[in-house]
Amino acid sequence: MTQGTPDGFEALKLGAGAFKPKDLTLGEVVALIRANVDRQELIDLILELCNIRSLPGFEKDAGDFVYAWMEKEGMAPKRVGMVPDRFNVIGRMGGADPANGRNLLFTSHLDTEAPQYNWRDSWKYRPGGAVCDPGWIRAELKDGVFLGHPVENDRGPMACFLIGAKALRKAGLTLNGHLYLTACPAEIGPEHVEEFQGPIYHGKEIGAQYMMTHGGVAPDFAVAAEGTDFGISWVACGYANYRIDIYGEDVFTPLLTHPPRLKDHPSALVLVAPLIEAVQRWAADYEKRHVYRGAGGTAVPKAQIIAIRGGDPHIMGGGSEVCSLYLEVGLTPAQAIADVQRELEAVLAEERFEGKVEPLVYRQGFAAEEGKVRPLADAIDAAGRSSGKGALELGHSVYSSMWRDHNVFNMFGIPAATYGPRRFKPTVDDMADAAVIYAAAAWLVCNGIREGIE
Repeated sequence: MTQGTPDGFEALKLGAGAFKPKDLTLGEVVALIRANVDRQELIDLILELCNIRSLPGFEKDAGDFVYAWMEKEGMAPKRVGMVPDRFNVIGRMGGADPANGRNLLFTSHLDTEAPQYNWRDSWKYRPGGAVCDPGWIRAELKDGVFLGHPVENDRGPMACFLIGAKALRKAGLTLNGHLYLTACPAEIGPEHVEEFQGPIYHGKEIGAQYMMTHGGVAPDFAVAAEGTDFGISWVACGYANYRIDIYGEDVFTPLLTHPPRLKDHPSALVLVAPLIEAVQRWAADYEKRHVYRGAGGTAVPKAQIIAIRGGDPHIMGGGSEVCSLYLEVGLTPAQAIADVQRELEAVLAEERFEGKVEPLVYRQGFAAEEGKVRPLADAIDAAGRSSGKGALELGHSVYSSMWRDHNVFNMFGIPAATYGPRRFKPTVDDMADAAVIYAAAAWLVCNGIREGIE
């Protein structure tokens, strides 16, 4: 990324100009921030926040905790939600001289992927298997390493930018522009599909998207604070979820004659086997043909069968005329849902299956324009260098091949990236470094982006 001596911030070019701090070098700012990051407070916040059960659809308790913490720290929080129990929390700092600064928004999500701990888990998890892993909903610190899904995805990085923001205030560092600190529901999901309707099944439109349109925020730049192993990406995949129905014939069991080939079987419940084979061949080819390579990262759009439905288990005696595959298909910024629709319809036609393809959910992938996101990337680069992390590199392609909420801001034309600490099993040092880098980058952006810089 940017070259130069990190302690002399005059070497960091933010577009057409250079930010020249009046009183402090970047190295001095980083030292001040680090001195004001209380490591024990960071540890305690991570463990307390990440041990609140916050399953997709049930984020209220975690949201209430973040609101109370922000209120105690003087960050003027508010709740903004489409539905009462699944709200966004928005804190705010800075704004000392808005005409001479830029606005930065940090966001992380409150929900963590986990079993639902109800009867539906029997559809997905085998007895004694992953559903019994306490790491889904608990966090612990062991030998200097944080364990548990809530830390990794995504309340650990959330705690980092909260503590980083507090360190800015404790250090007495002024922010000309506004700094927004946001915690959002529904980044993981779920989605309205089939009979799963209602507030607890609302998807991403009630999270960062609703916060952006109804939250009273006006960011110039945004950072989705998630684990990236200290790499950066301003690319992300979206996805389309499909139902592929295959049609067959319901034959009374005593009248059934078994054909030699599965593809000649009358029941859709058996025909789905060769359909799965055909879809799998397509999926393996799809991700190779549609790899997206850009300045902000590489996105590999994966496709996977996520559910199968067919027949009626309480009425025996025959097969089924219908069986459905539910398919998740990644979408890079360069793809369109209609093209994927045609590809899947071609699979049915080429294999001579009778049926239909119907998209159930559509969320596009996006990428920031390199020239517009560059000031943010350069600020994170400079903050990381001055914090001892070395030159900023692009994150692993897996981090740009999934949905993350920087997609929302790039969709609205606000340059956004994802950046954060080690994703899996981060150490206390990792989290402290992330807090310092988030805070230093905020100081640079909120004070250093000038009018007309692209």
